[in-house]
Amino acid sequence: MLSLRILAIVFAALALNGCAATPSPIVSEWRNPAYSSGSFRRIVVGGLGEEASVRRNFEDEFVAQLRLAGIDASPSYRVISDDEKVDETNLKQAAQKAGADGAIFARLIKVEQKTQYGPAYFPNTSFGIFGSNAGAIWQGPGAAPSVYRYNEYVSETTLYDIPKNEVVWTGTVKTTEPENVRTAIKSYVDTVIKTLQEKNLIRKTF
Repeated sequence: MLSLRILAIVFAALALNGCAATPSPIVSEWRNPAYSSGSFRRIVVGGLGEEASVRRNFEDEFVAQLRLAGIDASPSYRVISDDEKVDETNLKQAAQKAGADGAIFARLIKVEQKTQYGPAYFPNTSFGIFGSNAGAIWQGPGAAPSVYRYNEYVSETTLYDIPKNEVVWTGTVKTTEPENVRTAIKSYVDTVIKTLQEKNLIRKTF
């Protein structure tokens, strides 16, 4: 069991050698056919997780990138305290109180342990935002091929229309354990925002 239950949408998919981050892949998505384009004046962003610092970093990065794209945005931690549960219902209520007409919500769907075999490595234990020992590499006897076990996370990010109480878009992302949390957050957020822009679901409002 993971020592920290933190939302998976903050992570970018990394190469298994842990050397570089690549954009998080959106493996599946759904778009409300009733929306040809979006014109949200303000969006509240919410991320799941018990680790307050990760949630705040994720929300701050999302807000920063939305504002750079010309969209007013606000993090949910300003209206939902760190000791409160951040779920779909609470986020929608918080968005209404904040006078927002849109909300972006992220949740973890499942975690699967994967195994990869490769060249021998010296022993190493990773420590990431999911906690220690989430992935480990060790060297077998006589420089035998190494065994690399890691967690694969499937998460979902959803854009809501608050006044209509409707889902506008939802995307499923599959990622692996990152080494650099901030880089992973930035890459993930960048991928989601660019996807929404390409589909004209968010657009500049100021």
